Amino acid sequence: MADDHTLGELIDMQLSQNGPMSIATYMSLALTHPRSGYYTGKDPLGRGGDFVTAPEISQMFGELIGFFIVNLWQQMSEPKSFTLLELGPGRGTLMQDALRVAARAEGFLDACHLQLFETNPALKAQQAERLGQYNPYWASEIDSVAEDPIFVVANEFFDALPIRQFVKGTDGWHERQVGLRDGKRTFGLNPTPIPDTVMPEEVRSARPGEIYEVSLAAADVMQKLGTRIREQKGALLAIDYGYATTQTGETLQAVSHHAYADPLESPGEIDLSAHVDFGALARVATDLGLTVEKLSTQRDFLGALGIVERASALARANPGQMDAIGAALRRLTAPEEMGTLFKVFCAHSGDLEAVGFPS
Repeated sequence: MADDHTLGELIDMQLSQNGPMSIATYMSLALTHPRSGYYTGKDPLGRGGDFVTAPEISQMFGELIGFFIVNLWQQMSEPKSFTLLELGPGRGTLMQDALRVAARAEGFLDACHLQLFETNPALKAQQAERLGQYNPYWASEIDSVAEDPIFVVANEFFDALPIRQFVKGTDGWHERQVGLRDGKRTFGLNPTPIPDTVMPEEVRSARPGEIYEVSLAAADVMQKLGTRIREQKGALLAIDYGYATTQTGETLQAVSHHAYADPLESPGEIDLSAHVDFGALARVATDLGLTVEKLSTQRDFLGALGIVERASALARANPGQMDAIGAALRRLTAPEEMGTLFKVFCAHSGDLEAVGFPS
C-alpha cells in the first residue's frame, strides 16, 4: 500500500461501503494513515517538498524561541528538571537553533529533558541526526511527560490537525462530508440539521451558506497539555496561521509542491491544513485556569524579541551573507510574507510572564 492510488482506493472503498465521512475522518486518513498517509512517509519540507517553514528560512527564528524558553525557565527559579516538548518538530531545525542559544544559560541543558512528538519516520531520522546530542525521547502520546514543569513548542502543528465543517442552512447547520458521486470523491452535506444552540455563540447569527470550522483534535491537545501545565507549571507556545476569535469562513486547503491543489485529489500525496481558531484554544486554556496572552503576529513577536538586532549582528559577522539575511528577515516579518498571516499564541501557568507579547 505505498502509492497514492492505493490510499485513494482505500478511501473510496470505505465511502462506497459505509457512506459519506466527515472531513475530519478524511483528513486523518489522508495525513496519518499508517502506511500511506502524507505525514507517515516522505519529508514534506523544503524546496523539493511541498512547503517551507520558518525555522528552515533562518536560524534566527529558532534562536529567539530558545531565548523565550530560557526566560521562562529563569522566571521559575531554574528548576533542576523540566520537559521541553516540541510538537511536530520537522527536521529538528527549530530545536537545534533554540538549544544552541539556550545552552548558554548555565544549568539549562542539564535540567532539560527533550521530548519530540513525531509520526514521520523520515523526519525522525533527521531529528535524531540534528538533536542526538541532547538525548531526545520520541513520544507516541502527546502528554506522556514526567511530573516536572513543561514547556511546549508547536510551530505549524495545529494547522495540520483534522477539522470538521458545518454549513448554515435555513433549518440549522449541516455537516459537510466527503462522499462519492459517479465514482468520484466530492463534498456534500449531511441532511440532518444541527440546531444553532449547539454551535458557539460567535457563529449563531451566521447567514445561510456560511461555513463554520471546528477542530476537536486541537481542543483535545490543548486540554491534555493545558492540564499538565496547570498542574506542573509551564507554558505552551504555538505559532501558526489562524485567527484570533471564532468565526465563520472556509480555510481548508491542499498544497503540493508549493502550489494549491484540490483537497480531494491524491490523498496521501498532498498536504492538507486549515487555519487555526486561536479563540477556541484560548477558551480551553482559560477554562483550565491558565493565563492566555493577547494573540500576537509573528512580526510583532519576533520584533519584540529582537530579530532586527539579531539580523544586524549576523550580517556584521557574515558580511557575505548580508543579502540572504535581509531576505530571510523580510520573509519572516514582512506583512506581505509571513509577518501578519502567522500568529503567536501563548498559554501559561499564572506564575509566569511571557516576553514578546502585547500587554
